[in-house]
Amino acid sequence: MLISEFQVIRRPIITEKGLGVKETQHTVVFEVAPAATKTQIKEAVQKIFKVKVAGVRTAIYHGKFRRRGRAEGHRRDWKKAYVKLAAGEKMIEYADNL
Repeated sequence: MLISEFQVIRRPIITEKGLGVKETQHTVVFEVAPAATKTQIKEAVQKIFKVKVAGVRTAIYHGKFRRRGRAEGHRRDWKKAYVKLAAGEKMIEYADNL
C-alpha cells in the first residue's frame, strides 16, 4: 500500500517521557499510522526531517472503553514510534518553547 510520508507520521508526542527520551537517548517520539511499518517510518523521518535514522521501535496502544453518562464508546487504537537518530545527527526541534 502506497502512502505518503505525511500520512505515515501524524504528530510528535510531546510528553514528559517523550522529551526525557529525546534528551537522554537521542530519540524522538511520533504518533504514526497504525498500518505503517518500521521501514516506512524510517524512510518518512529521513525524508521529512533530512536526518539519518539508526533504528525504530514501535508500540501499539489499544483504545480504551469510555463512558460519559449513559453514552459509551471506545477511543481509537493508535501506534507510537520511537525513532533513534544516528550518532552525530542534529536533533529534530519540535518542542523548544515548552
